[in-house]
Amino acid sequence: MILVTGATGHLGRLVVEGLLEKLPAQKIAVAVRDPEKAQALAARGVQVRRADYSQPDTLSAAFQGVEKLLLISSSEVGQRVAQHRAVVEAARKVGVRLLAYTSILRADTSSLALAAEHKATEQLIRDSGLPFVFLRNGWYIENYTANLAPALAHGALVGSSGEGRVAAATRADYAAAAVEVLTGSGHENKVYELGGDTPFTLSELAAEVSRQTGKAIVYKNLPPEQYQGVLVGAGLPAGFAQVLVDSDLGAARGELNDSTGELSRLIGRPTTRLPDALSATLNG
Repeated sequence: MILVTGATGHLGRLVVEGLLEKLPAQKIAVAVRDPEKAQALAARGVQVRRADYSQPDTLSAAFQGVEKLLLISSSEVGQRVAQHRAVVEAARKVGVRLLAYTSILRADTSSLALAAEHKATEQLIRDSGLPFVFLRNGWYIENYTANLAPALAHGALVGSSGEGRVAAATRADYAAAAVEVLTGSGHENKVYELGGDTPFTLSELAAEVSRQTGKAIVYKNLPPEQYQGVLVGAGLPAGFAQVLVDSDLGAARGELNDSTGELSRLIGRPTTRLPDALSATLNG
C-alpha cells in the first residue's frame, strides 16, 4: 500500500493521478484532513483516510498497512517541524518501509528562510531510522505563471532576484519524480536535487510573456524593502511577503539554480520548458 499525504493539494493530486496510471486503485491510499474533499478519489477506489497533523492518533490509524508513504511538506510555514515530527513518529510506529519527503533544493546548505524547516525535517527522518527518499524540489514554474494578471495589467513583473537564474519545473514534473520513487526500486536513502533543465531569469520570463501575449512586459528589479512594500500593498501578509522577498534574494545568489539534471533523469524525459508551461497557462 502506498499512501500520499496532502492529496487534495496541487502537488498531491498530481501524484495520485500518476500512481493511478501505474497501480490498481486499491493499492493507493490518501491521508487528508477533510475526507469530503477526496470523495472523487474514493469513488475511483482509492482509500481515503482522515489524518490531522495536530492529532497524532489519527496519523497512526491512517498509516496502518502502509508500506510506502509520501509526506508532502505542510503548507503551514512555522509549524512544519512539529507537524512533520508527528508524521515521522507515526510512520515509525506502524512500520512504514519507505518514507519519501518533498524537501527543498539543497536543504542542508541553503540559506533560504524556507529551507530551515526542511533541513530540520530531514534530520528528524534520518534520526528515525526509517528508509527514506528526499525529493529536494526546486521552484515551481507555477509560482510565476499562476498569477500573471498584475504583470499584464501594469506591463511589468517585479521582484528582487536580479539576473539570478531559476531552475524551475512544473508541479507535474515534480509529481512524476515522486511517482517514480514510490513505484520504482533502488531509491532507498537517496537524496535527489531536483530542478528544471533550462533555468531562466525573470527578465527572460518577462520577455517570454511579452512574446506570447503580444504585450510589452518588462522585469523591474526592486530593492528588497520596496518589493516587500509592493507585496504587502497587494494584500499579502507581511510574513509571507518577507518569505517571497527572501526567496528572490536567494535566487539572486544562485540558490534556486540547479544543473544536476537529476529531475529529468529520474522521470525519464526532459522537464517542461518555460514557453510550454506559459502557453498552457495562457491557453486555459
